[in-house]
Amino acid sequence: METLACALERWSPGLGDPDVMGWLMVAVYAFAAIVAARRAVKGPFSDETRGRERAFWWFSAALLACLAVNKQLDLQSLLTEVGRCVAYAQGWYEERHTVQVWFIAGVMAGGVLSVGWLGFLLRHTLTRTGLALVGLGFVCVFVAVRAAGFHHVDTLIGTVVAGLRMNWLLELPGPILVTIAGLRGSMPS
Repeated sequence: METLACALERWSPGLGDPDVMGWLMVAVYAFAAIVAARRAVKGPFSDETRGRERAFWWFSAALLACLAVNKQLDLQSLLTEVGRCVAYAQGWYEERHTVQVWFIAGVMAGGVLSVGWLGFLLRHTLTRTGLALVGLGFVCVFVAVRAAGFHHVDTLIGTVVAGLRMNWLLELPGPILVTIAGLRGSMPS
C-alpha cells in the first residue's frame, strides 16, 4: 500500500497525448478493437478452428481496447513510478538499469513468445489471421520500445521524418494491420 501511495504522489491521471495525433491514435486503436471484436462475433471460421480464431480475435480486441485507453491515461507512467518507489524502498535504485534491461527483455520475450504461440495455434488459418498476427507483432515491438524509456530511445521516437514523428511511424502499423485483416476477412468473396 505504501508503494502505491508513493507512486500516486508522483503520478496523476491525465491526458498523455492531448494533441490531434494522440486522439487519432486512440481512434485507430479503438476502431481496430471494434473490428477485431466484430470479427470474433461474425467469423467466417471453419468448424475445426472456430474456437481458436474467435479467441484470437477477442484477445486482439481486448489488447487494442486496453491500448486505446492507455494511450491517454498514460498508465505505463504509473507502472514506472511503482517500480521507482519499489526500488527506493528496497534499496536497489542505483542498480535499476539492470532491472530495466531484464524487464524490457521480459516484455520483448513475452511478446515474441505470445505471437509465436498464437502463430502456431493458428497455423492452419494464416490466410485469415496472418496479417493480424503481424500487426500484433508490430504492437508488441512498439510496446517494448516504449517500455524501454531510455533517453536514447525517447530521442529516437521523437525524431521527425518527412514531417512525421518516428513514434507515429512505429505505432500506427500494428493496429492498422489488425484492422485490415479484420475487415478483409469479413468482406463477401
